[in-house]
Amino acid sequence: MTRPAPFSLRLTDDERKQLEAKAGSMPLASYIKSVILADDAPKYRKRSKPPVAEQQLLAEVLARLGATRSASNLNQIAKAINQGTLYVDDELEADLKQACAEVAWMRATLMQALGIKS
Repeated sequence: MTRPAPFSLRLTDDERKQLEAKAGSMPLASYIKSVILADDAPKYRKRSKPPVAEQQLLAEVLARLGATRSASNLNQIAKAINQGTLYVDDELEADLKQACAEVAWMRATLMQALGIKS
């Protein structure tokens, strides 16, 4: 089954913004079809956007990742282990404990934001 050629519609910036606002999370083309064709329009699933609280938790995780050197520190530790040159002193032990705590916090926060129960 071949699809017909697309239909083009020119809108001003304001008109497009109004349509997007009315469409909400629904794809714009789907919204336009649903309005024009009403009852005969195909039913489309709405795109789900995470609630604001979940977005805030995810943003906090990303901010924490950006503010720490955990990834770099863990990479340096892994390199030393692979080379057989790892010497564990008090500073390294503290770094490892801090990195573990940060990873555990990120895991718990991501699970909470995604609605996953532990």
